[in-house]
Amino acid sequence: MEDCRTSTTPLEVNHKLSRYGGEEFNDMKKYQSLVGSLIYATLTRPDLSYAVGVLSQFMHCPKKTHWIAAQRVLRYIKGTLSEGLYYGFTSDTRIKVFSDADWAGDSDDRRSTHGYLCYVGDKLVSWCSKKQHTVALSSTEAEYKGMVEAAKEVIWLKTLMKSFEIDHSTPIIFGDNMSSLYLAANPVFHARTKHIEIQYHFLREKVLDKEIEVMYTPTKEQVADMMTKSLDGPKLQRFKDMASIKKTEKTSIDD
Repeated sequence: MEDCRTSTTPLEVNHKLSRYGGEEFNDMKKYQSLVGSLIYATLTRPDLSYAVGVLSQFMHCPKKTHWIAAQRVLRYIKGTLSEGLYYGFTSDTRIKVFSDADWAGDSDDRRSTHGYLCYVGDKLVSWCSKKQHTVALSSTEAEYKGMVEAAKEVIWLKTLMKSFEIDHSTPIIFGDNMSSLYLAANPVFHARTKHIEIQYHFLREKVLDKEIEVMYTPTKEQVADMMTKSLDGPKLQRFKDMASIKKTEKTSIDD
């Protein structure tokens, strides 16, 4: 793949990767080895998280289409080898989290994918892209579950910062779904949300105790969108800029 042409995105927009149908890929170990390496790459490249998360779902039954998709990720990496997370100086220590979910995005089991990006000030320090364990019956439920996972990460970051004796104000979770935001802040059970498991109301408790704030952000500013679905080139680049994923400047030895 060293001489391959590059790709502007890790996955095709509106991809339809499935475990059913299609030609089998005859070298499962090769596929598993590649995806395992890509998982390692996501430790410093959040823009790869969604694509690698999708590919990792087919480790036990790879198809030719999955192998081609994995090669596309390599072509994307080749075109962005000089990119990485940029951390400039700032005195801002407030925890901000962008949380999003793609409702029923998996064509096989209709489970949703949620994702979040955690910032301390304007520094991206933690991120996640994961398919939910149960089927969400509405976009509100999918978004709400995603915000709960983001809240767990917030609590962990607060504890970590406290151990370092770093002062910070109340963390904020940004979402672009008004219904899930209302559900997080409203203690009244609605008929359409009675089925949501009690464990997910952990977020509401933290909001009522003023340990966490939830706030609306427009979809075009929802950087976590790249953690839940495949985007076109311009959208992905805009969110990468918001996540401070930038090209590194090469310097000479004399510099």
